[in-house]
Amino acid sequence: MKNIKGIFPGVFTVGNMFCGFASILSSFDGETDFAIWMIILAGFFDALDGKIARFSGSASKFGVELDSFADLISFGIAPAMLFYNLGIYPSGKWGWIPGFVFVMCGAFRLARFNIQQTKLGEKLPYMGLPIPTAAITLVSYALFCSEVWGTLRFPKALITMIIAFSGLMVSGIEYETLPKFTLGNRMNKLKLVYLLVFLIVLIINPRLALFPFGLIYILSGVVKSGFELFHTGKQETIT
Repeated sequence: MKNIKGIFPGVFTVGNMFCGFASILSSFDGETDFAIWMIILAGFFDALDGKIARFSGSASKFGVELDSFADLISFGIAPAMLFYNLGIYPSGKWGWIPGFVFVMCGAFRLARFNIQQTKLGEKLPYMGLPIPTAAITLVSYALFCSEVWGTLRFPKALITMIIAFSGLMVSGIEYETLPKFTLGNRMNKLKLVYLLVFLIVLIINPRLALFPFGLIYILSGVVKSGFELFHTGKQETIT
């Protein structure tokens, strides 16, 4: 029975993998918008497979490993190939390095997540920026630019984000998980409000919503970490 239950989250993991593969092929075919939406859809599948595994009690080490392989394809290789085909990387012999750094840091982030899983299905704060968030925020920047200016703008800003997000993935900065759907502590209430506002704006105009809300989430971890570091240093100075 347990093996049968394990099929359900696996279906969504394979869906995640399929979207990543389809995105890569679409990038090489010049179908940029479709490639971007495939990465975003992969994020939807990635969010569901974990929830279904926990809900059905079918979380397994195999599922965690398979999910990481799917994530590397959909959120590491696929966006790197998308930006390569868009000509975002600097010209020259070594212009592809930012893309490789992003894939490499994503792989490190996934490997670290796997070895830190002490209890299957346990929800702990993320150590380092999750690779799906990094990838979806980056690719949705192209959608945001298309909606606002009609074309991709400020490629140097995008390169800077690729490098910065790569560093954040392998950093020790903690990021919050998705909220529980209960009116528990104050932090969970704030996360629920943020999620609700995000969903409303996403329904109204997804092209405008994804990038700003993703960037806010990423910066929240940096600001929180900086505040905690400052607070700790201040206490040590006083003592």
